[in-house]
Amino acid sequence: MVFLSKASAAREGRAGEARPAGDETVGIGTQEEPLHVASRLHAFNRFELKYLVPVEQAAEIRDELGDRMDRDLHSPVGGYGVWSLYYDTPQLRFYWEKIEGLKFRRKLRIRHYGDLDGVTDESPVCVEIKQRVNRVTQKRRITLPYGVARQLCDGREMVDHSPKESAFVQEVLELIVRLNLQPTAITGYQREALVGRDTDTGLRVTFDRRIRGRDRDFHFGIPTPENRFTIPPHMSVMEIKVNERTPHWITDLAARRNLNLVRISKYVQSVEAFGLAPRSVFHVNEADYPPPTPTPTDEQSVRHDAPSKVGAQ
Repeated sequence: MVFLSKASAAREGRAGEARPAGDETVGIGTQEEPLHVASRLHAFNRFELKYLVPVEQAAEIRDELGDRMDRDLHSPVGGYGVWSLYYDTPQLRFYWEKIEGLKFRRKLRIRHYGDLDGVTDESPVCVEIKQRVNRVTQKRRITLPYGVARQLCDGREMVDHSPKESAFVQEVLELIVRLNLQPTAITGYQREALVGRDTDTGLRVTFDRRIRGRDRDFHFGIPTPENRFTIPPHMSVMEIKVNERTPHWITDLAARRNLNLVRISKYVQSVEAFGLAPRSVFHVNEADYPPPTPTPTDEQSVRHDAPSKVGAQ
């Protein structure tokens, strides 16, 4: 059973009040929404293949894929930031479910797309449940203002939502209360995304680099976060995401470039990098991926960069 705070109950009582003229906000403070307005709740299923590749090789693969794929309209040159706050139990239940490879597992996160500079309570974020059912990855999420998302996930309060979003919001709140979920780790990275064209419209390939995070200061909007790299900065994660089948030409590309599938989770990597759990067999150890031998020009550039352990903003 979920208990509502007094403030939440008051909001529920106001749900039937008339809205100001011209207010087209979807689902906030309403019990009904116009039929022509799409719900903010999104759900989709995908198969995912992951590879760990050096940044230089990832750039070559991205350019090669450009002959058959298009740049995602939301992915500018150089990519965009993706920041996620993961919730887990005090015993790290979601972490251990991943390590043990349970056929059904899930995790809860708040995700922000873009830079963290200027994040306010009004900034849009996604509250998302990501789950794995056998080999299929399923995502369900709702877009909320950051302050409302924190009210739901940190304050453990019911928030205003539309009827179509009710089951999802109730599930999120029930998970948080029943399992005593709490902020555990933040991950961040720079992502470039390509999408398939023609017969490959269900194909999406992403390249994530500068993978970093922290295990404290969980507010997205703090001015000077202390992040550290959780995967060596010269490595990137390439993910192939398909709705049904992987095109043969892309598996041929992976074979030709000697890419090996890896079982990697940015959340798991963060938990282990920060010492919240022992390092598993899936952990990416820096010693196994030494950086390329720098040239004199590279060495001069490195001296002006932040250390890889701290200051990875």
